Amino acid sequence: MKFGVNLLIWTANFDASHLPLLPRIRAAGFDGVEVLMYKGRDFAVDALRKGLADTGLECTICAVMVDGLSLVSDDAASRAKAVEQLRENIAITAEAGAKIIAGPMYAPVGYLPGRRRTAEEWKRAVDCWQQLGPWLAQHEVAAAIEPLNRFETYFLNTADDAARFCDEVAHPNVGILFDTFHANIEEKNIADGYRTVARHLKHVHTCENDRGTPGSGHVAWAEVFEAIKEIGYDGWLTIESFGSNLPEIAAAAAIWRDLAATPEAVAFDGIRFLKKMTA
Repeated sequence: MKFGVNLLIWTANFDASHLPLLPRIRAAGFDGVEVLMYKGRDFAVDALRKGLADTGLECTICAVMVDGLSLVSDDAASRAKAVEQLRENIAITAEAGAKIIAGPMYAPVGYLPGRRRTAEEWKRAVDCWQQLGPWLAQHEVAAAIEPLNRFETYFLNTADDAARFCDEVAHPNVGILFDTFHANIEEKNIADGYRTVARHLKHVHTCENDRGTPGSGHVAWAEVFEAIKEIGYDGWLTIESFGSNLPEIAAAAAIWRDLAATPEAVAFDGIRFLKKMTA
């Protein structure tokens, strides 16, 4: 098992100025960091590679759809641009030395058309990821597609849906990121959600129900870790939270209060809990 932390606790735009964070993260016991990528061409890949080399940390990449691009759009040109953006992001992920790019890579976060998804939208997204599968394999990167709660997307919400989506894409490099925060809202039983996605599980976000410190809320952690052990998952357990002092991220994630004494306490207290639960 590897323990990671998303740098969104500290910054939404990683660059060389954030390199001093990495030794502190390593000293706290983390094996790696997760870094947000908007557009590959703008990503501080050289700075990240240096920081990883200097500290011995590994990394994963998280990504969202930007510039209104969407794999479910009814406009073929827009879908083609979205696929090209993801191809670029996948290539830069590999250049950074990461093996996983994860996130809700189908439609913009917060896009809620006021209706259920359609069968045609589903097919468009499946087709796009079928196109991207060989590109992922070429770059030795896995995509971990993330279902979000119903307040952030209408397209992919549940473990059942995510597993069916990957079944239809049917490429070994396309799998699932399953996040306890979203599962706490959408699943009847979070642990059973992990069992449902087990055959496609590529990445795990270990987040408390309020995005605060893991272990401080009501996520059914004992049952979650029992399920993770049962299915044989031994990849990343990554804490994802958001610094309340980052206005653009706080607004997007609806963070209107402090989640812990300090944002980084979510990480540094949280890893102790995770290591205790997996000991």
